Amino acid sequence: MSLVRVFVMSFAVTMVSMLNIGTANAKSELVIGITQYPSTFHPNIDSMLAKSYVHGLTRRPVTAMSADWETVCLLCTKLPTLENGDAVLEMTPDGKEGIAVTYKLHAEAVWGDGVPVTSDDVIFTWEVGKHPKSGVSAAEGYRRILKIDRVNDKTFTFHIDRRTFDYNNISTLGILPAHIDRKNFEVPEAYKIKTAFDTDPMNPGLFMGPYRMTVAKPGSHMVFERNEKWWGKAPAFEKITMRVIENTSTLEANILSGGIDMISGELGLNVDQAVAFEKRHGDKFQIIFKPGLIYEHIDLMLDNPILQDVRVRQALLFSIDRDAISERLFGGKQPVAHTSINPLDWIYADDIPKYPFDMTKADALLNAAGWSKKVKGIRVNDKDETLRFDIMTTAGNRTRELVQQVLQSQWKAAGIDVRINNEPARVFFGETVTKRKFDSLAMFAWISSPESVPRTTLHSDSIPSEENNWGGQNYTGYVNPEMDALLEQIELELDRDKRKALWHRLQTIYATDLPALPLYFRANSFIMPKWLTGVRPTGHQFPTTLWVEDWDVAK
Repeated sequence: MSLVRVFVMSFAVTMVSMLNIGTANAKSELVIGITQYPSTFHPNIDSMLAKSYVHGLTRRPVTAMSADWETVCLLCTKLPTLENGDAVLEMTPDGKEGIAVTYKLHAEAVWGDGVPVTSDDVIFTWEVGKHPKSGVSAAEGYRRILKIDRVNDKTFTFHIDRRTFDYNNISTLGILPAHIDRKNFEVPEAYKIKTAFDTDPMNPGLFMGPYRMTVAKPGSHMVFERNEKWWGKAPAFEKITMRVIENTSTLEANILSGGIDMISGELGLNVDQAVAFEKRHGDKFQIIFKPGLIYEHIDLMLDNPILQDVRVRQALLFSIDRDAISERLFGGKQPVAHTSINPLDWIYADDIPKYPFDMTKADALLNAAGWSKKVKGIRVNDKDETLRFDIMTTAGNRTRELVQQVLQSQWKAAGIDVRINNEPARVFFGETVTKRKFDSLAMFAWISSPESVPRTTLHSDSIPSEENNWGGQNYTGYVNPEMDALLEQIELELDRDKRKALWHRLQTIYATDLPALPLYFRANSFIMPKWLTGVRPTGHQFPTTLWVEDWDVAK
């Protein structure tokens, strides 16, 4: 399963009156404040929480993870299993154990232009996903499908080259409308810039969810109206507007003035800001804090010769006081992370290498790595090279900027010169991170699902490059053959106890190698009007909007 990047942008924005999009009528329209605008609307190119949040209104995956942390059908009618016979073990052409999994799409499911959602769309999506030049983020999942049998318009069978513990979870396969986008895939390497999801994003034929997008003003707002062709439960609101307010202080001001009705929990205030907001205005709103699988960390550019030395990476972590950051900035509500695996997940291992704040150990590691001399308090090596890094993140988020400043100060005390160099999110993720252009440190968050195998971020075949059209999410360039093998083994191991042992080894290697610096696990903060019902935070990568048809106005 792929992960989703989480980021928050912040700069001055115009007020609602200047946007001229009006004030919501709480009974027929809902206005949501969010802190980012998607850099693409294509469901399978680039992984962004803003896009997932939007698609929760406009699209449905075949399967998803529910708020109860169970795999469920959304676009399919019944989850296939070995027990119910819709999944069957079989031998692959090369004599290995594979599996055939059959899904049936909802009979009434149609695209917003009235064209039925069919097996042909699934087959086209597979053709796009497995092509090495398409730029799809989680291409490995598509490549594992050996063939697809088209049983009929609404039924198809995947023949997969291996049996994994989550064999029936195809949530990363975002079905594409073949009748619209097939012509744009004639030149696969140009598909990323020709797809209708970005050249014609208001085309109703791109959507099969409760809403369709009717207005998209980059960096400003998006408007969604009821999809007349929606085949499921009718949503309560005629229209939903998402206002992009990248400055979190302005976001607070807008909900207090009535410019917006709610602040998205997935893309809103950080927990420290929400706690302060609750103290001042908690009697006027319903506020929910949902701990989740949101991993705040710093990706390390392992092409950087200095960061290739694991002693330097370990020293970077020893020299920051993450416990103090968690306690003083977040009131202890966002616990320190030791790897990417959250204690809420059953696979979490506690007995792994850890890096408490210890300047003595940091000093010893840096000295051993050849950074023993100091010039004006900053370490240099015997080549007179300075121990200096840039730390980058999305520009403007108040909390992230404060964390950066604390890290910068603590690293300076260790003799490490760290410069803050932030960028607008669409540049940071659209170019800098995705194309591995950052020099040393990139701070952001991943949000995942329970027992989500991090193949796309840790496997050596997932390093983005020009050759694979910048597909994959291993932005650090991490290569470890044992890690590669573990990622393969975990997926294939059906016994939970044996699988947990493999997860333990994975976390041990991660904590030893440190391809990224773990910071803390975040909680989502939902700030909503008291009249809004049915919003159920999930605590993982599938957003609340996937169940928007359950949202309503309190009677």
